[in-house]
Amino acid sequence: MASPYMKDSVWLQQRKFEDAEAFYQKVLSGTQATGAQQGGCSGAGASSAPSGGGDATVRIDNLERENKELRTAVDEMKALVQKLEGRVRVLEGGSGGTPAKAPAKAPAAAAAEDDDSDSDIDLFGSDDDEDKEELERIKQERLKAYHEKKSKKPAVIAKSSVIMDVKPYDDETDMKEVENSLRSINQDGLLWGAAKLVPLAYGIKKLQIAIVIEDAKVSVEDLKEKITDDFGDQVQSVDIAAFNKL
Repeated sequence: MASPYMKDSVWLQQRKFEDAEAFYQKVLSGTQATGAQQGGCSGAGASSAPSGGGDATVRIDNLERENKELRTAVDEMKALVQKLEGRVRVLEGGSGGTPAKAPAKAPAAAAAEDDDSDSDIDLFGSDDDEDKEELERIKQERLKAYHEKKSKKPAVIAKSSVIMDVKPYDDETDMKEVENSLRSINQDGLLWGAAKLVPLAYGIKKLQIAIVIEDAKVSVEDLKEKITDDFGDQVQSVDIAAFNKL
């Protein structure tokens, strides 16, 4: 015979399902071990849950309170992270943050800078042109004095000391007469010096004579050519034994 309650919509297992829901939430929160952890199956775990309605209500309230506390802590942490990210973007000048503003100048420094900028502006003209003219005048005076001093200073005359070997035409040539002939050559910038006879061979002696010449006025090669041309009957050749700049 069928039960008269089969046609009714009464929830006869409400207490059992409430106890199972409470046990499930407790397992999720970690305050209750599962049936598998206790060595039994989930059915055994469910059957071991307390069946009292009051205990289930207390457990649910505790879970809801803990859930609210966790959510509050998570919200606070999110807010703190967002705040830190905002500061980092500001400091690094990131695209998502506002660039850091330059520190405002102190009033005294700003005033000093304004004074400097004002000093660069010459409203009534300056004495720069007059100073430049004065400097140019002093420069020209110093240049003039330098050139005058340089013009009064005697120019350095380049001179050379030369020793010539004059060889006679033959062994009968009078070398004293040859010396007198050479000294008869007068030329601007030519000064005759000491002379001596130096033996060559077979009783022949050459005349070695020193001269001092001004390089700009006397050419040694021209002098040698003049001696051989003018005194060719007495002089065979003229050689340069020494040549020194003075």
